Amino acid sequence: MPAEKSRILVVAAHPDDELLGCGATVARQSARGSTIWSLVLGEGITSRKGLGSPQKARALKKLQDDSRKANAVVGVKKLVLKDFADNKFDSVPRLELVHAIEEVVCAFKPDTVYTHSSTDLNIDHQIVCEAVKTACRPLPGSPVRHILSFEIPSATEWRFDSAKGFSPNVFVDVSRFLDKKLKALAAYKGEMRPFPHPRSEKYIRALAAVRGGQAGLPAAEAFSLIRSVSA
Repeated sequence: MPAEKSRILVVAAHPDDELLGCGATVARQSARGSTIWSLVLGEGITSRKGLGSPQKARALKKLQDDSRKANAVVGVKKLVLKDFADNKFDSVPRLELVHAIEEVVCAFKPDTVYTHSSTDLNIDHQIVCEAVKTACRPLPGSPVRHILSFEIPSATEWRFDSAKGFSPNVFVDVSRFLDKKLKALAAYKGEMRPFPHPRSEKYIRALAAVRGGQAGLPAAEAFSLIRSVSA
């Protein structure tokens, strides 16, 4: 798994997914000297009802500003924002998504990639996971050694399908970095919700405690290993 001074790429479908999924792990790795980039493929606005074009333009600018502030808190060196339509990734040729990811992989050359789980309820999350596996396939000379999927509160646990549920097997101690994750998420004022919604501070702390308890830690973020290649 990522060592100190790794090159880590987080590939997310929507703004805030990158922090909900692995924000505390990113903060931990940044503190250990790793270089982290985040790639957010969706613009996150299209599916919102009741917004005209001027309102959507303002909402998009605010969300992008929030994204930059939030990612800076956890130590992301570069945030790449794309504009694929929210919750419509299934209407986009898969190759376009793959090429968007490949472009960043070629520019950054990460050794580790974090992305969504293919078991999520959200269709965009499922498609991003498959696109990442394609863009980061283990061709000779590929820089990507490790790919891990994360869970997203309000998407992963709502699948309600035990046969296809998220099954973590990698746990990261984030007890010293959970507060930083929550501080970063607070920058996404329009995305967070009051408890008992899963995108709430109380829920996120509870999930970290549960994942920590599963691994004998005070607090953890959990991942499912997709692929790991040792040199």
